[in-house]
Amino acid sequence: MHASFRQLKVFLAIAEHGSITAAARACHITQPTVSMQMKELSDVIGLPLYEQIGKRLHLTEAGEALVETARNMEQEWSNFEQTIAGLLGHTTGRLRVAVASTAKYFVPRILGDFCRQFPDIDIAFEVLNRDGVVQRLRQNADDLYIMSMPPGDIDLVQHAFLQNPLVLIAPVTHPLAKRKSLHLNDLSEELFILRESGSGTRLACNAHFAQLNFHPKVRLELGSNEAIKQSVASGLGLAVISTHALTMHPEQEGLKILAVKQFPIHSNWWVIHPRGKRLSPIATVFLQHMTSYTKNYKLGSSLPDGKL
Repeated sequence: MHASFRQLKVFLAIAEHGSITAAARACHITQPTVSMQMKELSDVIGLPLYEQIGKRLHLTEAGEALVETARNMEQEWSNFEQTIAGLLGHTTGRLRVAVASTAKYFVPRILGDFCRQFPDIDIAFEVLNRDGVVQRLRQNADDLYIMSMPPGDIDLVQHAFLQNPLVLIAPVTHPLAKRKSLHLNDLSEELFILRESGSGTRLACNAHFAQLNFHPKVRLELGSNEAIKQSVASGLGLAVISTHALTMHPEQEGLKILAVKQFPIHSNWWVIHPRGKRLSPIATVFLQHMTSYTKNYKLGSSLPDGKL
């Protein structure tokens, strides 16, 4: 079989964007050129690589296999380019990182500091919900992945690099906000606003409540920390939220961290990648940078009694 790198890059664009038009736009070529290159590639493979159903393209079994192979080849070539750049005495290349949405509160600071040290490195930074990050992890689409609840059904290399305390918040005007000590049972009649099912925060929250045999009355499920904070401040209910999503002074947002005996929920942020994946030189350097940076990282807000 004889396929060019260019054809494989175009095919990866089709797999990512799901259409000829979007792939042509991403690759800066015309639609007829994309169609022609994909016909040539399908002829070389000997099997169709995708089917068009409605307006969207769907990969065939052969197409799925080619995506995995093409991504591996692209990653190996990128690793080679970075190795050569290192031998020449400079660091250039591309770092691809996918992060769960709550990590957007601190990962940009880490990336910013990293880019100041290595200005010639390009960053592809994807912020998704947990399911989206797991999907990209299964596709081996990025160098590194950051989330609070790594999937248990994938063989991973995992590095815990930052604490992720989950706290209970209430409107600053709520009667419970004045209490210096609460038990979870004191909240049995309260309404709760929780993250959507499948999110890292929700998974940790569900496990914690199940362990304590507590069954919250859920009023709303929201997919955004900002929406949750606004809803709590408006008096719609209590919520469990990552401390990273709060400012140094939550009261200024109309919020109060409740001093509940069984809180905070202790969890960690993890940087992960599939076991067996050979990290690029840049990804290895970034992993070291994250560990060094977060040693001195301070959470955005303080917990009751200053405890983590």
